[in-house]
Amino acid sequence: MKKFLNYVMYTSLLVSTLSLGSCQKEHEEVDPVNEQETLMASSATAKLIEQTVSNDGSYDNIVDGSSCFDIQFPYKVNVNGLELAIDSMEDLELIELAFDAVDEDENILDIFFPITVTMGDYTEISVNGMEDLRALAEQCIEGGDDDDIECIDFVYPISLFTFNTNKQQTGKIVVNSDREWRRFFAGLDDDDLVSIDFPVVLELYDETEVEVSSNTELASAIESAKNACDEDDDDDYNDDDFTQERLEEYLVECPWLVRDVERDNQTQTEQYFEYAMNFTEAGEVTVIDRAGNRITGTWATRVANYNVLLSLEFDVLVDFNLEWYVNEIEDGKIKLYSGDDNKIVMKKACELFSDEPDTLRGILRECSWIIKKVRNDGEEMRRLLGYEFNFMAEGVVTLSSGDNILDGSWEITTNAQGRLVMAINMGQEPGVSFEWPLADLRDDRLKFEIEGTDYELILERNCDNDEDDEDVVMIRGLFNKSLWEVAYFAENENFSTELYDGYMFSFEPNGQLSVLNPNEQEADSGRWFVYRNSEQKLEMIITFGTESNFYALGNDYHIAEVSDNRLELKHQNDWGGFNDLILEKL
Repeated sequence: MKKFLNYVMYTSLLVSTLSLGSCQKEHEEVDPVNEQETLMASSATAKLIEQTVSNDGSYDNIVDGSSCFDIQFPYKVNVNGLELAIDSMEDLELIELAFDAVDEDENILDIFFPITVTMGDYTEISVNGMEDLRALAEQCIEGGDDDDIECIDFVYPISLFTFNTNKQQTGKIVVNSDREWRRFFAGLDDDDLVSIDFPVVLELYDETEVEVSSNTELASAIESAKNACDEDDDDDYNDDDFTQERLEEYLVECPWLVRDVERDNQTQTEQYFEYAMNFTEAGEVTVIDRAGNRITGTWATRVANYNVLLSLEFDVLVDFNLEWYVNEIEDGKIKLYSGDDNKIVMKKACELFSDEPDTLRGILRECSWIIKKVRNDGEEMRRLLGYEFNFMAEGVVTLSSGDNILDGSWEITTNAQGRLVMAINMGQEPGVSFEWPLADLRDDRLKFEIEGTDYELILERNCDNDEDDEDVVMIRGLFNKSLWEVAYFAENENFSTELYDGYMFSFEPNGQLSVLNPNEQEADSGRWFVYRNSEQKLEMIITFGTESNFYALGNDYHIAEVSDNRLELKHQNDWGGFNDLILEKL
């Protein structure tokens, strides 16, 4: 790693060991020193060793953007509004998961300062703000050209000896880690002499071992290995390692949907959004646009500078015609880059183009399905939250809420693009009548969507009305023969509790909700429903009509806390904010 500051520090281990070594009699006779096996601290071989044992700070580049230092655990970050405690290397994966949850690459990460960073020579620096952290990072050489060597490592323990200019031994130390050896070097002057107790074993990047018996062999082993692997030593944290073969197998497994396109720094996503790409082992790629038109081209891969490249060539889709650096192929997503101005993001879509629509039919018919969200032509129909679909044989479907039951028809088919579609015709309820393209298929949760448009339907599986779930039954029972009031309500921290002062809410067993004014006269009505969702969390749905004065209270809420007399509910909206509702029994 590149040095930032010239620190002279000694660890307690080094000081104590060298002190013991210096207690020898001034003229004590020692074995003659083999000058060829003695290193001057400023020699080329000593510098190779120093670079090999330097601290590699690239593992946390997702946080600090620099390979020349790392941040000491524990610390906290805020990622796209989500606060995370980072206590270990494993916790860094939580940050990547939070980033990957957003298709776009515009992620926001804030570090809670102060933090302590460990430099390449293992010195520690306290950093009190982002400006100071950036100043350190700007001094770092990225892209694999920095000083540290990561493709070969020493196997410990290793014994070292120090000598004065008269070739007298002045100390002995046993190092057990890169840190100890690097700090040992920090305590030496340029003309100090060091020798190594050979043989020494080193481990290469591919986990093979090599044994060396001299300084010459040691220098040769390090020189041969230092450029033999991809150190992944840049601030592009998200480029998960993979082989050319793995990429090729991944591409041909399933169709891919285009999610994001930039060409020459111009956004082209709207033009190509949800185009389907099908790669074949013969090197052919077929693109199907949203109207079902087919465009055929070719694809190929190669490896250069430890990176896998994907070439695409079409006669028509000129925005795709480049050799793309494959940045990531994890979590059902492939990200392609060419320079800073060109990008393609594709999402894996196996189940969306299934040749077996009976799979989706069978899942739908197994249980009832609760509407968690529905938008039709831009209208968010909160009044339908909690309504229950029952998909039956011969294309019959019912939509019910308590005693209100509507009949309609349903069919699983494919659209012009070859994508699975659930077509619902519910004449008395146009809000759900549409050809819904499948976007996410799970046994307990289904999402139908034309992403980027105003059509979205999310269904949650609900078998036997959760009658066997003790928590659901208990919460439903809290509302029998009781009145409740709004003790607290806020939309995105905008408090409006006072709007509901004096009103009482009566939750009926059949899912009906009555609002009583201070004179105990019915002022409005709505609906409610409690169930356990696909994430195994308890939810409560409350809805009112769009013209109701209580419409703002309606939503699908996560039950955050419950007692006999108090219920705390929380809803996260589409723009990352929260609606908070607290109900208390009167």
